Amino acid sequence: MRKIIAAINMTLDGFCDHTAGIPDDEIHQHYADLLSNADTILYGRITYQLMEYWRTLLENPSDEKSMNDFAIAIDKIPKIVFSHTLKNVEWESAKLANRDIEEEVLELKQQSGKDILVGSRSLIIQLMKLNLIDEYQLCVHSVVAGSGLPLFENINDRTILKFVKTKTFSGGAVTLYCEPTNEKTTNR
Repeated sequence: MRKIIAAINMTLDGFCDHTAGIPDDEIHQHYADLLSNADTILYGRITYQLMEYWRTLLENPSDEKSMNDFAIAIDKIPKIVFSHTLKNVEWESAKLANRDIEEEVLELKQQSGKDILVGSRSLIIQLMKLNLIDEYQLCVHSVVAGSGLPLFENINDRTILKFVKTKTFSGGAVTLYCEPTNEKTTNR
């Protein structure tokens, strides 16, 4: 069975913001490698539209090789976009989901293939509530944003995660790898 991996960037104060971190060559390479070990990524509309930036680098490459390599990796991976407002997607490797997230993910998990990544805060919250995430890869950047969207917002159950390992980047970011223990208790 394929693994569902929630991979997202966060600030030190717990906010999800792909633009608040300080990406460098090492982080771009890390995410390019992560993408190469998966064959599907799930996005919500907001993150999908943010990630479309990488399409422009395919047409007008950057001076930074790591950014170009990441653009190639993100372009190749099939994307499924969950949105109530988008009527179509223009990225050739993307398609709109035509079912709810639970149905889509349960079917994807049953198929053969590589890991399935989830790169949007809203989808991570929904899948967490459905107990469908197999691994969390939280890249915490040494930045305090002061405000933003917290990753674990509107979670009513206490979820216990098992710490697996860390990966520390020379620029100060740390990726925490955790797996759910499936132990839950209702918060009071």
